[in-house]
Amino acid sequence: MHIQKIPMILLFGLVSLSLVSTSVFAAGDYKAGKIKAYTCSGCHGIIGYNNAYPTYHVPRIGGQNREYLVFALQAFKSGERKHSNMSLQAEALSDQDIEDIAVYLADQNHDQNHDTGAE
Repeated sequence: MHIQKIPMILLFGLVSLSLVSTSVFAAGDYKAGKIKAYTCSGCHGIIGYNNAYPTYHVPRIGGQNREYLVFALQAFKSGERKHSNMSLQAEALSDQDIEDIAVYLADQNHDQNHDTGAE
Protein backbone atom coordinates (compact mmCIF):
# COMPACT_ATOMS: atom_id res chain seq x y z
CA MET A 1 0.00 0.00 0.00
CA HIS A 2 2.77 2.45 0.89
CA ILE A 3 4.65 1.57 -2.30
CA GLN A 4 1.61 2.49 -4.45
CA LYS A 5 1.47 6.00 -2.95
CA ILE A 6 5.01 6.82 -4.07
CA PRO A 7 4.24 6.60 -7.83
CA MET A 8 1.13 8.74 -7.36
CA ILE A 9 3.08 11.37 -5.43
CA LEU A 10 5.80 11.25 -8.08
CA LEU A 11 3.22 11.62 -10.85
CA PHE A 12 1.54 14.53 -9.06
CA GLY A 13 4.92 16.22 -8.62
CA LEU A 14 5.85 15.80 -12.28
CA VAL A 15 2.50 17.12 -13.46
CA SER A 16 2.75 20.10 -11.11
CA LEU A 17 6.30 20.82 -12.26
CA SER A 18 5.32 20.68 -15.92
CA LEU A 19 2.45 23.12 -15.34
CA VAL A 20 4.72 25.54 -13.51
CA SER A 21 7.47 25.35 -16.09
CA THR A 22 4.99 25.81 -18.95
CA SER A 23 3.39 28.86 -17.36
CA VAL A 24 6.79 30.40 -16.62
CA PHE A 25 7.95 29.83 -20.20
CA ALA A 26 4.65 30.98 -21.69
CA ALA A 27 4.78 34.38 -20.03
CA GLY A 28 5.27 37.07 -22.62
CA ASP A 29 6.71 40.49 -21.96
CA TYR A 30 4.37 43.30 -23.03
CA LYS A 31 7.08 45.98 -23.42
CA ALA A 32 9.36 43.68 -25.40
CA GLY A 33 6.38 42.63 -27.52
CA LYS A 34 5.60 46.26 -28.36
CA ILE A 35 9.09 46.71 -29.77
CA LYS A 36 9.08 43.38 -31.60
CA ALA A 37 5.58 43.90 -33.08
CA TYR A 38 6.53 47.21 -34.70
CA THR A 39 7.34 45.45 -37.99
CA CYS A 40 3.90 43.80 -37.97
CA SER A 41 2.17 47.17 -38.26
CA GLY A 42 3.70 47.70 -41.71
CA CYS A 43 1.05 45.39 -43.18
CA HIS A 44 -1.34 44.49 -40.38
CA GLY A 45 -1.74 48.05 -39.13
CA ILE A 46 -3.26 49.51 -42.29
CA ILE A 47 -7.05 49.42 -42.16
CA GLY A 48 -8.55 47.73 -45.21
CA TYR A 49 -5.11 46.91 -46.64
CA ASN A 50 -4.99 44.52 -49.58
CA ASN A 51 -1.74 43.22 -50.99
CA ALA A 52 -1.20 44.36 -54.58
CA TYR A 53 -0.13 41.05 -56.11
CA PRO A 54 -1.42 38.53 -55.51
CA THR A 55 -4.42 40.37 -54.13
CA TYR A 56 -5.46 39.30 -50.65
CA HIS A 57 -6.81 41.01 -47.56
CA VAL A 58 -4.31 41.48 -44.73
CA PRO A 59 -6.07 40.84 -41.40
CA ARG A 60 -5.87 43.15 -38.40
CA ILE A 61 -4.10 41.35 -35.58
CA GLY A 62 -4.42 43.89 -32.76
CA GLY A 63 -6.86 42.51 -30.18
CA GLN A 64 -6.63 38.96 -31.54
CA ASN A 65 -6.61 36.06 -29.06
CA ARG A 66 -3.12 35.47 -27.60
CA GLU A 67 -3.24 31.70 -27.99
CA TYR A 68 -4.30 32.03 -31.62
CA LEU A 69 -1.43 34.44 -32.36
CA VAL A 70 1.08 32.04 -30.80
CA PHE A 71 -0.39 29.10 -32.73
CA ALA A 72 -0.40 31.01 -36.03
CA LEU A 73 3.17 32.32 -35.69
CA GLN A 74 4.46 28.89 -34.70
CA ALA A 75 2.68 27.35 -37.69
CA PHE A 76 4.23 29.91 -40.06
CA LYS A 77 7.63 29.30 -38.46
CA SER A 78 7.40 25.52 -38.82
CA GLY A 79 6.05 25.69 -42.38
CA GLU A 80 2.79 24.03 -41.35
CA ARG A 81 1.02 27.21 -42.46
CA LYS A 82 2.17 28.59 -45.81
CA HIS A 83 2.67 32.24 -46.64
CA SER A 84 5.95 33.51 -48.07
CA ASN A 85 6.12 36.82 -46.15
CA MET A 86 4.79 35.46 -42.86
CA SER A 87 7.03 32.39 -42.99
CA LEU A 88 10.11 34.58 -43.47
CA GLN A 89 9.07 36.87 -40.63
CA ALA A 90 8.22 34.02 -38.25
CA GLU A 91 11.30 31.90 -38.87
CA ALA A 92 13.44 34.67 -37.40
CA LEU A 93 11.43 34.70 -34.16
CA SER A 94 12.34 32.75 -31.03
CA ASP A 95 9.59 31.15 -28.96
CA GLN A 96 10.00 33.99 -26.47
CA ASP A 97 9.66 36.57 -29.26
CA ILE A 98 6.40 34.92 -30.31
CA GLU A 99 5.07 34.99 -26.73
CA ASP A 100 6.07 38.65 -26.32
CA ILE A 101 4.42 39.70 -29.58
CA ALA A 102 1.27 37.71 -28.81
CA VAL A 103 0.89 39.26 -25.34
CA TYR A 104 1.29 42.76 -26.75
CA LEU A 105 -1.03 42.30 -29.74
CA ALA A 106 -3.72 40.51 -27.73
CA ASP A 107 -3.90 43.47 -25.37
CA GLN A 108 -4.65 45.91 -28.20
CA ASN A 109 -8.23 47.07 -28.60
CA HIS A 110 -9.69 47.11 -32.11
CA ASP A 111 -11.13 50.57 -31.37
CA GLN A 112 -7.90 52.18 -30.12
CA ASN A 113 -5.23 53.63 -32.36
CA HIS A 114 -7.01 53.21 -35.68
CA ASP A 115 -3.81 53.95 -37.53
CA THR A 116 -2.21 50.61 -36.64
CA GLY A 117 -3.32 47.08 -35.93
CA ALA A 118 -0.24 46.49 -33.86
CA GLU A 119 -0.54 49.49 -31.55
